[in-house]
Formats: sequence, structure tokens, C-alpha cells
Amino acid sequence: MHLIPSIFNSQIVIAAQSTRHGGISPNPFNSLNLGMAVNDTPENVLKNRALFFNSLGIDLSQLSTSKQIHGNAILLATAAGTSEGFDAQISNQKGVFLVVSVADCTPILIHDEKTNAVAAIHAGWRGTVGNIVKNTLQQMNAEFGTEGKNCKAFIGACIGYNQFEVGQEVAAQFEEPFVRFDRQKQKYFVDLKAANKQQLIGFGIPSSNIEITDYCTVTNNDIFFSHRKEKGSTGRMMAVIGLK
Repeated sequence: MHLIPSIFNSQIVIAAQSTRHGGISPNPFNSLNLGMAVNDTPENVLKNRALFFNSLGIDLSQLSTSKQIHGNAILLATAAGTSEGFDAQISNQKGVFLVVSVADCTPILIHDEKTNAVAAIHAGWRGTVGNIVKNTLQQMNAEFGTEGKNCKAFIGACIGYNQFEVGQEVAAQFEEPFVRFDRQKQKYFVDLKAANKQQLIGFGIPSSNIEITDYCTVTNNDIFFSHRKEKGSTGRMMAVIGLK
């Protein structure tokens, strides 16, 4: 049910990414589908959300969620609630838990240990190219005084480098270290984890303060939902972070 980062101080922060296991939804959403924007029933999704978040000690009334649009707008969440149009959220409010939804895109969670601010980021390829991680950290600096040296970060399960095949028009938008051309397959591949890690490092977060899971949603499709692997007929995971 849980993928728990080890990088954060668990006495201060609750952080996790869900897997596809431990819920009640039927195939193809089996079983812990947390997304409403699929053909699962709302009753199943609400039950699954309660199972996942309550197991972490979080009540559904404490969640801050947004309908994501693959953009780079950032929500300053001063209270729990629902929004639309934000792919990243930041907060320094205890008991407000920031949530992003994923099913191949990259979830990034951040904790500023000095100012006790947190961030949750949804970074697909568009968000990554749009520097959503960099922009979120700059917004944290503007709102809370966040500095990279004081941050810990987690990059969660998403589509991996060897699985994220893209067209030339997408590949052209990534810098050379994060894209490769496979001559045998005649295909381009993009490394979303590395591209987003570089934005974390660029803000001044030490590499030793960044945890990156090895899980790939495509390769490890038995553990995670994958929109690409399952051709769009699948569920959604969520990643969450907040202050106790």
C-alpha cells in the first residue's frame, strides 16, 4: 500500500506514495485506485482514499488536492481543500497534507527542515520542461525563505529512463544529459528522474539530501499503475506530504 521515503524526519513529516495494492477496486483499477478521473466508482475511490490516508494517520478532511493540467502553476495551500489548475503545492501549515496524483509522471516531495515548509509536485514531461521543480523551490524561497541547503527531497516511482520512449518533438525539449537516441530501436528515451533531480540540485539541494526510488511504473506494473503500460485503462496513485 505504501512507498515510504526514508529521507524525511518521520517525527515531523508524514510522506508517502501509494502503490496499487490494498484497496477494493476491481480490474483494471485493482485495487488501490485513488483517482476520480477514471471509470472507477466514486464509492470505491473514497473507500480506497480512506484506507490509504487513514493508514498514515491522515484524515481525508486534511487533504489539499488539485485537478492537475500538466502545467507549472503552484498553489500556496493555507488550508485543506480542492483546487484546479495546479500541478504543485507548497505549505507551512501543520495538518495540511499536499497531494499529487500520478500514473507514470514523476512525484517529487520536498521538506525544508529549517522553515518547516513542504512541497508536493507532479512533473510529467511538460512540467519537467517547464521547470516546475525549480519554480516551486523559488516560490518556497519567496514565501518561506527556503534555501536548498536546508531541504530534503524524494523522487518517487514514475516511468523509467529505459521505458519512456518519446518522439523527436519531445526529445528536442530536453537537454542532452537527459535524453538519448537508441540507434537499434531508432527511438528517443527521456530520463524524467534525472532531469528533475538536476532542478533540485540547481537550487542548491545537496545530492546526498535527495532520495530517488528505483521503481519504474512500467517495469514494476505489478506494484504501480502505469497509464502507458496499461494503455490508459488503469488507476491512479497519489503522493502526499505534510507536517504533523
